[in-house]
Amino acid sequence: MKVSVFGSGYVGLVTGACLAEVGNDVLCIDIDPRKIERLNQGDIPIYEPGLDSIVKRNMDSGRLRFTTDIDQAVQHGLFQFIAVGTPPDEDGSADLQYVLAVATSIGERLEDYRVVVNKSTVPVGTADKVRETVAGVLQQRQKKVEFDVVSNPEFLKEGAAIEDFMKPDRIIVGTDNPRTTELLRALYAPFNRNHDRLVCMDIRSAELTKYAANAMLATKISFMNELANLAERLGADIEKVRLGIGSDPRIGYHFIYPGCGYGGSCFPKDVKALERTARDVGYPAELLQAVESVNGRQKQRLVEKIRDYFHGELTGKTFALWGLAFKPNTDDMRDASSRVIMEALWAAGAHIRAYDPVALQEAQRLYPDQAGLVLCNDTDETLHGADALVIVTEWNVFRSPDFDRLKAMLAYPVIFDGRNLYDPARLQSLGFAYFGIGRGLPAA
Repeated sequence: MKVSVFGSGYVGLVTGACLAEVGNDVLCIDIDPRKIERLNQGDIPIYEPGLDSIVKRNMDSGRLRFTTDIDQAVQHGLFQFIAVGTPPDEDGSADLQYVLAVATSIGERLEDYRVVVNKSTVPVGTADKVRETVAGVLQQRQKKVEFDVVSNPEFLKEGAAIEDFMKPDRIIVGTDNPRTTELLRALYAPFNRNHDRLVCMDIRSAELTKYAANAMLATKISFMNELANLAERLGADIEKVRLGIGSDPRIGYHFIYPGCGYGGSCFPKDVKALERTARDVGYPAELLQAVESVNGRQKQRLVEKIRDYFHGELTGKTFALWGLAFKPNTDDMRDASSRVIMEALWAAGAHIRAYDPVALQEAQRLYPDQAGLVLCNDTDETLHGADALVIVTEWNVFRSPDFDRLKAMLAYPVIFDGRNLYDPARLQSLGFAYFGIGRGLPAA
């Protein structure tokens, strides 16, 4: 099948590459000529394990191409995927200007039947706006061309996006007629062979499903962080509590890891957007407000622990910081806890020596002239001249360090662990002061 994908960012690039991988003829479009030039040279602008090889393989085969030519894109694909960004406005709502700009571009060029597929994460009712936009432009052109609009939200985890697309848990398809349902079923047939993963529903329900999924996962994280803060005050260990409740199949082990807050391109933005949507229809979504509030507070917990340990005297202190990305296996630092922590420490007069396996370039882009920041090539380099260690991202490479060397190199034998990578009893037996999240000590 012929597919056009508008937007060659994270979602668009993964979608286009994976659809090409199963034999489709895919054309990816972006208005940024520099990005398209990089892609045509085989330079992938984002870090995602396995993406570079799948893009190269399908470019070499001719099944995956990149262009800035919108005329060619609308002419090419029966399926017109919209996979552009929906950044948050100042009020928390999703900014639809890029989505509607694509809809306008399609309407200006439409000559034959097309299926417009909303892949971007968008508020409920966006498909109606896309349909109205395309229809309005067609009316201005005095053209009568049939088209359909479909909601097909993505459920891609950064760091595992290829596997998520190729072996999905579910494929949500929101349509308003049987024809488009069957067309999407045919497009996704190669990903649907083991058992039927296609979940078909009305368009508005599909749009809400995406927000509901991310809000639910964010809620689990904030709930565990709330319990972790309580555990510290009660002398309980949240990691033992996690195992106790996770063994209940009604709860499960996924997304109940306490830490220093969630980040990334999805959870913060989508929780705010859903809460804003609720306000727009007159419903006070108090739980969503609390989820976001708890997360914002949680990103300050390590800073509070650091201030308490050093009695507020942080001026001139140097901290080794392990982990800049919001989670492992990505270079994404959007809304990352590391940014909140570093900026708070800089404001207090401290210095940072940071390392991340893949996010150093992104950190350099975000903080090009930041005084008090040294980006290091490995964990060992961060320890030179460091007073204490701060762990922010749970990369595997951080899980089993040489603790003897750590203790010898740090001016203070103290670790602030925002991801609970280590056993408090072991660290204390090695002579460290160890501060995790929710690792309360038993009362004497």
